[in-house]
Amino acid sequence: MSTPEFTFQSLAGLVGQRIGSSSWITIDQARIDEFAHCTNDAQWIHVDAERAARESPFGGTVAHGFLTLSLLAPTAFDVLISHMQLKQAVNYGLDKIRFIAPVRAGKRVRNHISVVSIEDKGNGRHLLTTENTVEIEGEDKPALVAHSMAMLMA
Repeated sequence: MSTPEFTFQSLAGLVGQRIGSSSWITIDQARIDEFAHCTNDAQWIHVDAERAARESPFGGTVAHGFLTLSLLAPTAFDVLISHMQLKQAVNYGLDKIRFIAPVRAGKRVRNHISVVSIEDKGNGRHLLTTENTVEIEGEDKPALVAHSMAMLMA
């Protein structure tokens, strides 16, 4: 089965539908530690495995919510952007972000993407809004749900 090629027109016909799911991404402690270093957010619940095992209600360290949110860009590339003929895709904004369940260190996540809307902005630009539901492998609740906007340029 070949990978679908999306166009602005085909995306307009997919409003309200899931267009795909990304590959799984492992959120290991090394990734969490790197994110903590990059963002200066070294709160113990993220980086101190021994303390988190003793004191956290989650039984260990958990990923930063913003680490999970930052995965929207690469997962959108995986599912959608790499399957379009574009000159450029630029993050435009986020709406309706809800952090629903923590991602414990060592868990895998993937993003299920649905088209909310696509607007022709002229000059070969289209504003795409997607709903992103980041699933945690083996868990009932998603890590987060967020609407993401990208300006796509042909």
